[in-house]
Amino acid sequence: MPRVSDDHLAARRAQILEAAKECFAAQGFHRTSMADVLAASELSAGAVYRYFRSKDELIAAIAGQAGDGLAAVTAEMVAADPVPDPAGALLGVLAFVEGQAAPGGSLRIALQVWAEALRDERLRAQVGRTYGGLRDGFVLVCRRNHEAGRLRADVDPEALGRALYSLVPGYVLQRLLLDDHPDPETYVGDLRPLLDAMSS
Repeated sequence: MPRVSDDHLAARRAQILEAAKECFAAQGFHRTSMADVLAASELSAGAVYRYFRSKDELIAAIAGQAGDGLAAVTAEMVAADPVPDPAGALLGVLAFVEGQAAPGGSLRIALQVWAEALRDERLRAQVGRTYGGLRDGFVLVCRRNHEAGRLRADVDPEALGRALYSLVPGYVLQRLLLDDHPDPETYVGDLRPLLDAMSS
């Protein structure tokens, strides 16, 4: 029997995850069954269970996809030379978040992942690593701005970085729950007077 290519395996896995995201976004985690995912993926039970043995594994994989994307954005942010100012760093992250609102993205199930993380310790640890990395990235950006003299001497870069991080879930909540939610540019623009007041 010929060996199945890695590309084929990756495509099948992606197909299953896309079907699961559609089901979870439409029905929620608890109302979605593995049978629903099978039907949406148009694959056999054997094909699906080859990759994912349960809904919990599907949820962890979807969270991992979003987490990998966020980690890449964070890495790019801290590696930039010159490092972005606090407003620019926040805008870059929110642009990624906004991209996850497009079809095939994970934003519509973000709140469900957060809720599941409260009951599933392994998922909590996974999500915690993702968001901890983002928070640390903001802190590092603020520290570098402080060291470069672009923030006032009396500004605590650690505190500012943590505050910037907390603004990301605030944007997510508005984006998901309010019909008149701001776009990333407006959201950051509303904050610019506060952030500019901290600049040197």
